[in-house]
Amino acid sequence: MTSNADSASQTTERARPAGRTRWRRMAVVMVPTLLASAALCTAVARGALAASFGVSANSFTVSGKSFEIGASKLDGRGFVQFGVLDRGAHATYPEALSGIRSADLYNLCQSVVQDVPVLGPVTMRLTSGSSKVPAHADRLVADSHDLRGDAVFRNINIGQDAATVKGVPGVRGAPGGFGQQGDSVTIDGLRQRTRSVSAATFRLPGLHLSVKLGSHPCF
Repeated sequence: MTSNADSASQTTERARPAGRTRWRRMAVVMVPTLLASAALCTAVARGALAASFGVSANSFTVSGKSFEIGASKLDGRGFVQFGVLDRGAHATYPEALSGIRSADLYNLCQSVVQDVPVLGPVTMRLTSGSSKVPAHADRLVADSHDLRGDAVFRNINIGQDAATVKGVPGVRGAPGGFGQQGDSVTIDGLRQRTRSVSAATFRLPGLHLSVKLGSHPCF
């Protein structure tokens, strides 16, 4: 006979989405990622990354391969952050989810280096925008394990319940989780290692995608 507790546990497990699981207690991974440049950093949770893209903040299974995103400047309006677990086919990765309602990225560069049998390392590299015409993303969500740059946050609340953040529509954490939100964020010299990125829209002026033998990362 199945107890009421067992039934509740099974119901909760079935309801849990595959791909991205929100952490309930996440002060260790959460604060350091975007606050490193603001002198509030403690420690960054590191993992491998994924080259999977979605078109929303919905969950998806990550590849487990790390990729890099760089920009001379990120200018964002509406910012939230809390901890998550990204799920791959064979592993789970702790990350800090950063959501931005509207983001401009100047001199954007994205790269992933993959080892290919016989050929060795192969680099897929994407560039877009310039110092005057940025790439633009709406409802941008990035799960990162390392982020660097010179950051400025405006009207930021640190330690807010992750379920109550409202800076990005539809992007919230679990009740009781450690979160933060701000009106805006600016990061100069953005250097980010992430395992998943999604956006409602992503406009890439001057898009250039190249595939080359060898290792040629953005940074």
